[in-house]
Amino acid sequence: MSVILSVQGPDRPELQKAIEEIVESGVLGVQLRVNDGRGEWVGSAGVRELGGNAEPLTDGHFRVGSITKSFVATTVLMLVAEGRIGLDAPVADHLPGFGLDRRITVRMLLQHTSGIFNHTGELDADGTFEPGVPWRGKEWVEDRFHSYRPEELVRLSLSKPPRFAPGADWSYANTNYVLARLVAESVTGRPFAEELQRLVLRPLGMTGTVAPGTSPEVPEPHHHGYYRYEDAGQERTIDITRHNPSWVSAGGDMISTTRDLHTYFSALMGGRLLPAGLLAEMRTPEAKAGYGLGVFVQDTGPGGTVFHHNGATIGSAALMYGSPDGSTTLTAGLNYVDDPDVSIAAAFHHAQQRLVNEVFLGGRAEDQAG
Repeated sequence: MSVILSVQGPDRPELQKAIEEIVESGVLGVQLRVNDGRGEWVGSAGVRELGGNAEPLTDGHFRVGSITKSFVATTVLMLVAEGRIGLDAPVADHLPGFGLDRRITVRMLLQHTSGIFNHTGELDADGTFEPGVPWRGKEWVEDRFHSYRPEELVRLSLSKPPRFAPGADWSYANTNYVLARLVAESVTGRPFAEELQRLVLRPLGMTGTVAPGTSPEVPEPHHHGYYRYEDAGQERTIDITRHNPSWVSAGGDMISTTRDLHTYFSALMGGRLLPAGLLAEMRTPEAKAGYGLGVFVQDTGPGGTVFHHNGATIGSAALMYGSPDGSTTLTAGLNYVDDPDVSIAAAFHHAQQRLVNEVFLGGRAEDQAG
């Protein structure tokens, strides 16, 4: 595929080369925004649509996947700051209808240490996958506009044995954040989207970010995402840009832009959203995976500490990295052809390594950037 480039800002050939290589590795399109001591650089490469030749967008909308968790965590912590939620209070106090283990706290939800089964499925130690709600193959394609209620997802998870006792280990589970969003709605009496607007989006002027609920729409303008699957022995590829994201819910349903992600993460890391004490709590990682409260904490060696949360959902992925003071950020959106085997994963991992290496390490020690 020929690479179409669109670039704004200072001359950064290393960034242009990085996004060209990402497209050449199999990604359809990349939108990248870098803010650092050299100013703001905005670029894109690839195509908006499969088989198309329109110039790629530099600030289009895209599904951000698990970056949603960072927004949920920040909203919950802002409610903690308002005295409406206790970080170490039992979740069952806010959501009594589920029969939750009273040892599970709000902090455990945000840090993935609750032990609750992941409603989108779990990979067991022996390599077998225990499914949850459908999100792969023909079954998902045919049901991609189905609406799931958050409570339905939680009850599915709670019908499975817990992975471990609360607080005893770490396991990434989308259901933790479904519960965290429900806690926020319980204490405020308002939909999460309204609280997100009140606490984060409106104060920061973020007009391109959406918590869509059950809506299948992605605001214009946007790139397109695709899904390749087998149907009756035939391989099919369809446009799945429009689909109902309620199957993942607060684990990864939000939509944003590179500009809004930069605005958000620079404000969060710069101390403009949370009190210093709660920001410190958010950025304190557990030992196993380096996960704080809605952010990963990464030691890049010569580049110091980098905070991040990335995300991938069907046909769309996003990167969000920042320095401890928020003065350097990297935000990106990728669109691609997905499949049941998540074959794009290697290219996505390479994209993270390549870009983090260039922005935070000055091109050094790429093996540190994964």
